[in-house]
Amino acid sequence: MQRRNFLQNLMLGTGALSALPFTSQATNQNLQRILGYAPQKDVTTDEDYWAQIQLAFSASPNLINMSNAGVSPQPIMVQDALTHYNKLCNEAPTYYMWRILDENREAVRSKLADLAGCLPDEIAMNRNATEALDTIILGLELQKGDEVVMSLQDYPNMLHGWRQREKREGIVIKYVNHNPLPCEDNDLLVRRYVELVTENTRIVHLTHMINWTGQLLPVKAISEAVKKKNPKIKVVVDAAHTFAQIAYKIPDLGCDYLGASLHKWLCAPFGTGLLWVKKEHIASLWTHTPSDNPLKDDIRKFEGLGTRSFPIEMAIGHAVNFHNAIGTERIQKRLQYLKNYLLTRCVDLPNFYTQTSLKSEFSGAIALIGFKGMTSSELHGALMKKGRIYTSPVTWENVVGVRVTPHIYTPIKDLEKVVKVIKEIAFDIPKNH
Repeated sequence: MQRRNFLQNLMLGTGALSALPFTSQATNQNLQRILGYAPQKDVTTDEDYWAQIQLAFSASPNLINMSNAGVSPQPIMVQDALTHYNKLCNEAPTYYMWRILDENREAVRSKLADLAGCLPDEIAMNRNATEALDTIILGLELQKGDEVVMSLQDYPNMLHGWRQREKREGIVIKYVNHNPLPCEDNDLLVRRYVELVTENTRIVHLTHMINWTGQLLPVKAISEAVKKKNPKIKVVVDAAHTFAQIAYKIPDLGCDYLGASLHKWLCAPFGTGLLWVKKEHIASLWTHTPSDNPLKDDIRKFEGLGTRSFPIEMAIGHAVNFHNAIGTERIQKRLQYLKNYLLTRCVDLPNFYTQTSLKSEFSGAIALIGFKGMTSSELHGALMKKGRIYTSPVTWENVVGVRVTPHIYTPIKDLEKVVKVIKEIAFDIPKNH
């Protein structure tokens, strides 16, 4: 009975207008097969189960996409929902957008809060992790001489945000350098931040999963340690690559502010993100877009963007439904398995290296690989030329290689081809270098 009720809920979106007559019968049958597996069953290596997931996507059969860390494709049901809401809005934009769909934003907010394990009144929706985190970075009250601790391996847009405040207002940035990577010592990762904390430190900025290599940081342990040394510290977390990929609840991280993208591992429409602010800090955080009362105690003040895409926001609810049909724990295990499937078959190749851990405590879906004697651009080009395998070349601080990222729709057969091509490249290197 519970499974049947869940299926009924799955096929409903965010409100009365969100039933899915626009999804095909094949999509509905596919979802029923996904839900037919008992929640407690381990399906990590069950290729029949994941074949059903793969059918839920419209991924190109002519390109092996190993660059899912940048942005992920949406399941067909999410694409269909987006089309549905867009057509609806075009019937009478001001009526359907502002009178109907605007109210349904609260249902989407509740869905996201349930997934995040927090209060709906702590969640704001925006366009991506950069917008969410810049809202925090630019909205915090800081004075000249206040210190911010972050790392050289944090996402560039976040570095730019803090450095702008450094130039304009005279705050002081102190940098952790995660070198070498991967690091499989949580005590060391904690010490790197604690050692930079002084009585003037006000903010510690943490990237939960470093986007270049997939390195996981022990955010809760770092948060507790830096606050113990200086209770005035507030912790900002960049969760762009862990939200909906790693199973956790935001309040359990011990942070004060968090930003995430929803178009990555949640597979929501492109240009969707999430801002989380601990309830007690909402009033003191200035809005990025000015409002009549920028210091009010209402998370919705961060959604004052004027006209925006209501269809995109409404389709988020369907992405959450699809995600919940599988479960974050299953997704996390599967992604870890896929990444390790690739790495374990390559680590002994001549000149091959990786800057990604094989241990689940220190990594997720993202892998950074390379060959001694090849630039990241050369390896990226060789993978594309030899196998139509699309990756992301990386050269940043002490990180050099290509980022290879499978997703839940990635079949083992594709990974086998990726491994085959990597082996071909490995034995071609002596001829070219």
